[in-house]
Amino acid sequence: MSETNTVIPKDIAKLSFEDALGQLETLVRQLEQGQVGLDDAIASYERGAALKRHCADKLRAAEERIEKITLGADGRPAAIATEIE
Repeated sequence: MSETNTVIPKDIAKLSFEDALGQLETLVRQLEQGQVGLDDAIASYERGAALKRHCADKLRAAEERIEKITLGADGRPAAIATEIE
């Protein structure tokens, strides 16, 4: 299954970047330590893939917002106008 074709579950979509990353780190730690059985490991991997995608989406959105910020003549941050006249 391609990662780009997966739908992010609603409970993950509601998470902040930090909360999703924390859950992902916990899943990875559990998998690395062998703390889960095979079926649970597969479910954890699937959830981890969705958490990773959610984090990547959040980062991409933040990067897009940052790219729209520039410094104005007074040295203060100002949003770049996105409308073409």
